[in-house]
This record gives sequence, C-alpha cells and structure tokens, in this order.
Amino acid sequence: MSPTVLGLVRASHPEPAAAVTTVAGLLAWGVGHRPAGILAVVLTVAASQLAVGWANDALDADRDATVGRTDKPVAAGAVGRRATAVAAAVAALATPALALATGPTAALCATLGLVSALLYDWPLKSTPVSVLPYAVSFGSLPAFVVLALPRAVLPPVWLVAAAACLGAGAHFANVLPDLADDARTGVRGLPHRLGPAGSRAAAALLLAATATLVLGPPGPPSGVGVAAVAAAVVVPPLSWYAGRAAARPGGRQVAAFRAVMLVALIDVVLLVTSGRLV
Repeated sequence: MSPTVLGLVRASHPEPAAAVTTVAGLLAWGVGHRPAGILAVVLTVAASQLAVGWANDALDADRDATVGRTDKPVAAGAVGRRATAVAAAVAALATPALALATGPTAALCATLGLVSALLYDWPLKSTPVSVLPYAVSFGSLPAFVVLALPRAVLPPVWLVAAAACLGAGAHFANVLPDLADDARTGVRGLPHRLGPAGSRAAAALLLAATATLVLGPPGPPSGVGVAAVAAAVVVPPLSWYAGRAAARPGGRQVAAFRAVMLVALIDVVLLVTSGRLV
C-alpha cells in the first residue's frame, strides 16, 4: 500500500466509518433488504462516511497541526491536504450516485444526511447548534435504509427519533477528548459551552435512544429490550472511567466515543432481534 493511500485510509476516520457502515448494513438486513439492496446501502453509507472523514481532516489540518495531533495524517504530513480534499469531493459526489440505485427518494435522504454532516465540518462546528448536524445525519440514516426498500414504506417516527438521539449523544462523546485542544484553536460548539460535566450529562441522550427503540414499536417491551436499556445505562459511565484512567499517562480519551458505537451496535441488535421494524 502506497504512503498516500495509507494516509488517506487513516484520514478517513476508519473506526467510526466502519462502525456506522456496519450498523447500516445490519439495519438494511433487519428491515428486509435483499443482498443487492444491502450492498447499495453499504456502499452509499461508506462513501458518505469517507467524504465526511476526509473533509474533516482537510479542513482541520491547520488546527490539528497547531495542537500537535500526530495521529492526524494530514497534519502530520503523511498525506497532502489537497489529495485529501479531492478524495472527499469524489466520495461526496459518489454518495448520491450510489444512492440512486435505491430510488430517488432514498437518494435525497442520503444526500441530506451527507450535506448535514459536511455542514458540521464547516461552519457549524463552532456554533451553539453544533449538535444539530449530528442529529439530522444520524436520523437520516435509518430513514434512508427504510426508504431504500423496493416497496413504498415510510420510516417509523420512533426509529428516526432514536437515531437522532444517538447522533446527538455521539456528538458530545466525540468532542469530550478534544475540549482542551479545541479551546486552544477557538472552537466553541455546544459541548464546549456546556463544559465536560454538561457534555457527560448528555449520556441521557444515549439512554433516550435505546428507550425509544424499546418503547416505540407496538407491543410490550421484550426481555432483549430491557437488557439493551440496562447496557445503555452502564456502558457510558464505565467507558468514561476507563477514559480517565487512560488519560493519566497522557493518552487520548477515545473510550467515550467507542461507548457510543457499542451502544449503537446494541441498539441495532435489539432492532433486528425484535422483528418489529417496519
């Protein structure tokens, strides 16, 4: 693998990109997509995730260099800013093109999610409404998956609301490790205005997401649903404790965001096993 390709892979935010794409694929399977539909969903979501990750690193290159983010390939010089920006543009254009294979309405929804996420990268990251793109983009994900079905089905409101809550919680968890660095470079989004304690309190959004998935569908909650709610209660505090322990020797606190991804996977398993999606 060439250094440029390797740098682009690292600049794509591979861990969250893989997690979100996996969640989308599992959800597509759970709502009844055939293999071709699952593939179309996965390719569309993967392209959008690549576009957002590359755009983020290209736009934040100067900020990342200022705070010494050696884990960021563009800031570290492992890949050029221009190459990363071009890759982001190609992936962004590919997203609606791939989504069109599932239908125009679904493609419009996928494009909305992509545009919302790119607006977070610039200019909404440093505003009091920085959480809004996360809520919109995460909420549009299950909506896209459902709208991409061959039959005309509207996404359930509870499913979109749960995903939006999960996205909002992800925003706070994602920013937590970078609050100090962001303060040095002038970023003042909603988590920065609330501070560390307020951002951690946003864990209630993760619980709200799981509770909505349990209580939203018709019928009584299942035993799996109750277990998922318990996991949503326990996982974030444990992750933040582990994050503080990791930070003592100087490591970045990535445990909080990984907890969000774990909760998301738990939620998808809950949805798939419940059999009450659409």
